[in-house]
Amino acid sequence: MSDDADEDKASIPAWVMTFADLMSLLMCFFVLLLSFSEIDARRFKQIAGELAVAFGVQREVPALEVPMGTSAVFKDFSPGKPEPTLVDQVRQQTTTQDPQVETNTTQNPEPSPSAAEQQLQDSARELREALAKELQNGQLQMEEEKRRIILRVEEKGSFPSGSAELTPAFEDMLDRMAGVLTEIPGELTIEGHTDNVPISTLRFHSNWDLSAARASAVANALLFSGDIEPGRLKVQGFAETRPRAANDSVENRALNRRVEIIIDQTADHIAQDERLRSLLQGEDAPDHQLEIQRNPSPR
Repeated sequence: MSDDADEDKASIPAWVMTFADLMSLLMCFFVLLLSFSEIDARRFKQIAGELAVAFGVQREVPALEVPMGTSAVFKDFSPGKPEPTLVDQVRQQTTTQDPQVETNTTQNPEPSPSAAEQQLQDSARELREALAKELQNGQLQMEEEKRRIILRVEEKGSFPSGSAELTPAFEDMLDRMAGVLTEIPGELTIEGHTDNVPISTLRFHSNWDLSAARASAVANALLFSGDIEPGRLKVQGFAETRPRAANDSVENRALNRRVEIIIDQTADHIAQDERLRSLLQGEDAPDHQLEIQRNPSPR
């Protein structure tokens, strides 16, 4: 009996094994909890990025500037100029520099004058050469504006005061002027002007009569040679309605007493342009007749 009792006292209780197993399981459980509580951020981002690519997840990125050099077809084609490369891929290039276009401006820096301008310059030169004396002494003034030439004849040396009779010197100038105007194209308008001092004589009842009579006298002198066509002339009298200066002094009133001869070449150039346009369009003659006129066959 004593031996059995000693053996029971020396043996391990049965519950100890169960307790040990329970403690081991609890320790493994807490170790697992501890391992899960520590996350590697770098590894997590890498795994999340791979998952985003795999499932097509996209995120919005704010555009700070407009992208340059983009193309819808970006694999094998680009609108940019390709450069030689060893890589079997076409890449596009962009630049922020403004494009420079080469032109022919250096070869022709100034355009040549048109035919109308050249005609006007030639006409003015011929008149200056023929009327150099009167232009120099101030009896005659000449102005050019657009397609008109204005010859302004002062009253001094041209008409006696209050008269429409031409002086011999003025007749000689008009004779030389008519020789040049015969060769110059354009309509001729002769305008008579006076000052604001009223006139009342047996011949001229007002400044309107005087201005018109002086313009008519100039027109008759130009037509005397018979070379100028009467249809080109137009006579107008304006009295004191179009003064050059205020009629407040003797000098200014003298400036307003004048006769102006206006050479207008606008209508001639318009007619020439219409004529050329009609020839180009073949309105005046059939195409075969125009060809014959250009290249007449020998007989």
